[in-house]
Amino acid sequence: MEPSIVIQLKGVEKTLGGQPVLRGVDLGIPKGDITTIIGPSGEGKSVLLKHMIGLMRPDRGQVLVDGQNITNIPDQALNEIRKKFAMLFQSAALFDSMNVFENVAFPLREKRLVSESDIHRYVPEMLERVGLKEMGHKFPAELSGGMKKRVGLARALVMGPEIILFDEPTTGLDPLMAHAIHDLILTMHKTFGFTAIMVSHEIPKIFPISDWVAMLKNGKVLAMERSAEFQRLSDPLVQEFISVPGSMAAS
Repeated sequence: MEPSIVIQLKGVEKTLGGQPVLRGVDLGIPKGDITTIIGPSGEGKSVLLKHMIGLMRPDRGQVLVDGQNITNIPDQALNEIRKKFAMLFQSAALFDSMNVFENVAFPLREKRLVSESDIHRYVPEMLERVGLKEMGHKFPAELSGGMKKRVGLARALVMGPEIILFDEPTTGLDPLMAHAIHDLILTMHKTFGFTAIMVSHEIPKIFPISDWVAMLKNGKVLAMERSAEFQRLSDPLVQEFISVPGSMAAS
């Protein structure tokens, strides 16, 4: 049975600073699964994520979300589409002047979706889910790198998104903490059922947590398969890349 596709890129091209980055990307993201995008440094993996959420628009090609072409739609309509998304950045992008509770509550207050009493119920529950119970009073400067990632994930989840984009979620973490964050993403995915698209250089660690793996090379998708099948691909470019330690494949 073919998976349902929630995001589809058709012939997406993007040039930045006079350099072609995406050279005709064709990619379908299966609904409800974890898809990880890998590839050499400078291939445009993060640029690809930004096209999915409309932070960048392609020079040519189309980006469809739930079948709707977002390539040239007005900003107001694009903002409606973006309500389906959350994004976890490499740095977690926390507000230094806000404590953990306020950081997680920020999108709820900004959108004015729920009452203040509901916020004081939802936020502690979400912090407990990501392993930060009783940490709401702490400020980002008091947190380890792994804890900051957990706060970022809690903030992403609190809006109940259908799709979460993870841009190098374990950057800067030691191997043990990186493993813990991968486990947490997998647990939250099983709990909430969102579609996850993750850019990562953590090879081979991403294979057990990914349903699908896609490799970006020379501005195009070289291959996309279910995780187990991907590792068995005979393509020499794939095999050469996935045999390199993760630190050398970083973007």
